[in-house]
Amino acid sequence: MICDNCPHGCDLKEGMTGRCHARSAKDGAIVCENYGAITSLALDPIEKKPLAMFHPGSYILSAGSYGCNLTCPWCQNDSISRGKVAADHLTPRELVDIAIETKRRGNIGIAFTYNEPSVGFEFVLDTAALARENHLVNVSVTNGMLSRKRFDELARFIDACNIDLKTGSAEKYASIGGDLSLIRENITSAAKKGCHVELTTLVVPRFNDSRDDFCDTVAFIKELDPDIPLHITRFFPAGNMRDTAPTDLEVLYRFRDIAKKSLNNVFLGNV
Repeated sequence: MICDNCPHGCDLKEGMTGRCHARSAKDGAIVCENYGAITSLALDPIEKKPLAMFHPGSYILSAGSYGCNLTCPWCQNDSISRGKVAADHLTPRELVDIAIETKRRGNIGIAFTYNEPSVGFEFVLDTAALARENHLVNVSVTNGMLSRKRFDELARFIDACNIDLKTGSAEKYASIGGDLSLIRENITSAAKKGCHVELTTLVVPRFNDSRDDFCDTVAFIKELDPDIPLHITRFFPAGNMRDTAPTDLEVLYRFRDIAKKSLNNVFLGNV
């Protein structure tokens, strides 16, 4: 059985789980193994997603599950991204009810975040549709590695997203299991369909900290829409790179200056 959720197209025999750790072959079908599995739940400032220009000053109920379809060695959420872990379980109705209950604390909706939400496509879709019916906003914090068909299906219910744009190099993306062309297509689709889009580039030493790499990223954003916010974020030791020093601040400042020559909304993160 072929999983068509993302471009990896995992070919799974009965009982096998895909490389995302969240989708498996069961009873002759591909199922969302992490459906309703909640590993993290918190009321966060919207700016923490990060979304700098979407309802600033508000809060959002942030929900995470487990699994991811990329293999970034610097993953800051590796405890929930690299395999199945213990989790509580909530139905879409239960999660939406919690979001409604927290409106009195400033909550405006639900953010699907922490791990990669797209690997739990069915749960995110069901919950987002129900949240929309209850006048809540939906936010997706994602790597953008979802099939074009499914990305557009989900985008109908997503009001804002922060999409990682990790590198301007297709070769480097492939080294972590990513497809630069697909991710750029999904970013373009979201922006053109009226979703509020912000992008994040985590500057990782010896991966994407070259000027040429970053300039490729900026050039893509400028051509699409120079008003799209770009978050340039500092790496801190995490995942399999715990012995690597944080990103040199001078590199971040240099990249900020480069981006500001072409883009209208540039933010530094983790500084």
